Amino acid sequence: MEAFKNRVLVLHGPNLNLLGKREPEVYGTTTLENINDMLKGRAVDLGLELVFIQSNYEGKLIDAIQQAPGNYACIIINPAAFTHYSIAVRDALAAVNVPAIEVHLSNIYRREEFRHHSVISPIAIGQIAGFGANSYLLALEAAANLIESTNL
Repeated sequence: MEAFKNRVLVLHGPNLNLLGKREPEVYGTTTLENINDMLKGRAVDLGLELVFIQSNYEGKLIDAIQQAPGNYACIIINPAAFTHYSIAVRDALAAVNVPAIEVHLSNIYRREEFRHHSVISPIAIGQIAGFGANSYLLALEAAANLIESTNL
């Protein structure tokens, strides 16, 4: 098995570095560090290696996506605000042959109208939203199942 076959890239978009402080009534009090630690713990059980990148800059996320082929078996991405308008992030995900799972802490369809549209979801393998920090754990489980079932 190639080394990258058990590696998952976890991308956190803009403002997620403020989790725990930013709008706790919407996003909860769990910090991004807490989420990453939760994922690391579960990844050990699943035999996966995770690499985390958080950026408020679209280009940094795009660079990471473009470098994913041959380095990662799957991408878990919370594009945050980029969900709704970043054709550049969408096009980067579409251009690489690495399955992506879109994640959101809140249910974007129960929020403001402008949040109801995702430019990412049409090219993602799936979308998990509305379960708080557990959305990421569910995405990790889905990634593990995808990797195992497709022998990526």
